[in-house]
Amino acid sequence: MALEFTDENFQSEVLESDIPVLVDFWAEWCAPCIMLAPIIEEIGNEYNDKIKVGRLDVDSNQSTAVKYGIRSIPSLLFFKNGEVVEQIVGMQPKENIVKKLNL
Repeated sequence: MALEFTDENFQSEVLESDIPVLVDFWAEWCAPCIMLAPIIEEIGNEYNDKIKVGRLDVDSNQSTAVKYGIRSIPSLLFFKNGEVVEQIVGMQPKENIVKKLNL
């Protein structure tokens, strides 16, 4: 299951997480984001013992999107120990995302 990240909970849920976190930066009006949503959900369900998976709506949470330089969506950022270790921009098949995350 994908969590909902916000400007308010980003610090505690992502940056201070004990396990790696995959964040999907998205928006309701973004067709590729909508297509990617079920893939993100699948990854969250399949790897929930290894990583935390969630989505952050860039329209509602602009501070976090700006802080991480999100200019194109969907953008996936993979955090370990509070740091971005991988970034994927655009629609990708599940296999590519999982491979990039070394899961």
